[in-house]
Amino acid sequence: MSRRYRLIIDPIACDGHGVCAELLPERVTLDPWGFPAVEPGDLPPGLVSHAERAVVGCPRLALHLVRSDP
Repeated sequence: MSRRYRLIIDPIACDGHGVCAELLPERVTLDPWGFPAVEPGDLPPGLVSHAERAVVGCPRLALHLVRSDP
């Protein structure tokens, strides 16, 4: 069984730099003010490594990758 993950944004920590949307445009879009919106649900397995890169690239450490399986 493969592990499932989802992305979570801490809206308090986020300053809207948009790095996450640049690194993971398949799952993160920006609202009109430049703040990210994450597509809900589990990440496809092929995007997990890209999501990890987006998490590490967040200048405010506001993006988190969490396991969603029990």
